[in-house]
Amino acid sequence: MSDVTATVAFHGLDLPKRAPKPRTTGWTVLIDNGVPMRFFEDVIASAADYIDLVKFGWGTAIVSPVVSAKIDCLRAHDVDFYFGGTLFEKFYIQGKLDAYHAFCQSCACRYVEVSNGTIPLSNRQKSELIHTFAKDFYVLSEVGHKDAREADKFTPTEWLTCIQEDLEAGAYKVITESRESGTSGICQADGTPRTGIVEQIQASGIHADQLIFEAPTKSLQTYFIERFGTNVCLGNIPMTDVISLETLRLGLRSDTFMHFESLN
Repeated sequence: MSDVTATVAFHGLDLPKRAPKPRTTGWTVLIDNGVPMRFFEDVIASAADYIDLVKFGWGTAIVSPVVSAKIDCLRAHDVDFYFGGTLFEKFYIQGKLDAYHAFCQSCACRYVEVSNGTIPLSNRQKSELIHTFAKDFYVLSEVGHKDAREADKFTPTEWLTCIQEDLEAGAYKVITESRESGTSGICQADGTPRTGIVEQIQASGIHADQLIFEAPTKSLQTYFIERFGTNVCLGNIPMTDVISLETLRLGLRSDTFMHFESLN
């Protein structure tokens, strides 16, 4: 599933070939936890070529006074956006999904996240909601628990079943939960990936392009790049990590330097 053998000459170097924007693979999805407007504008303006989407984390879009201005900034730089799954879950638990649908449409969202990482919602029920929202949006579903204790109980078979159910229900891509801290879901509490689950996902035949691996830390970013290749989709990337992640993707940082040299 790795694409690291494809290279392109850049300033005389042979580097892994990155898919150009707009793209369906190799996404870098940033998480905005409510950063100041000028900082947000600077990040987007200076690195838009490397950013595919921005997620307005959890429920920050509801309280941020500048979210509309941020959306305008993203549109001006051809970067898409969506609201965190926790906001979807808040509307769901209060029985107000129609209001959430209307909110997303009022913001002209192309993408929505449908998740059940916090609330008591079965994956089968979640799949039904994916099917409904997929009529009007590209759905990014999420699999995995935010509570590390619950995540410990989630077996590889359950991971695969949930991912397959979501894709069959119409999810455009499936996000593997790790939280913004990288300490739950697809990760253990100490931040290390659950390699057994990742290996089973990789062996299942589910194509990596259908997945977004949340990877807020350098160690997780390195792990997924080395396992799935340069053009793996990665989410929950901090606003400050756009350029550093791109160097990891290209073997221009020590963590992936020799990995790419050994494959060229």
